[in-house]
Amino acid sequence: MRYDEKEEAVRRLLDTAHPPVPGDLGRRAAARGARLGRRGRLLRRTLRALCALAVLWFTLWAADARPWEPPPAATTPPFDGP
Repeated sequence: MRYDEKEEAVRRLLDTAHPPVPGDLGRRAAARGARLGRRGRLLRRTLRALCALAVLWFTLWAADARPWEPPPAATTPPFDGP
């Protein structure tokens, strides 16, 4: 398709009648946006709560297991006592 033909096709499209827009489109869009906003807030709150629980669980595990201390020796040294 040459440039002139493309331009003519675009002009024909612009000159024709446009489809009607529903009267409640703005209200529906606002309601959908509000729903998405609430869903996003709920998701963020849930993720924050899960992260807080993971930090709490790790803290309690570390306090009990004490992974920073070396493990006890597997054998005892020989006893050369009296």
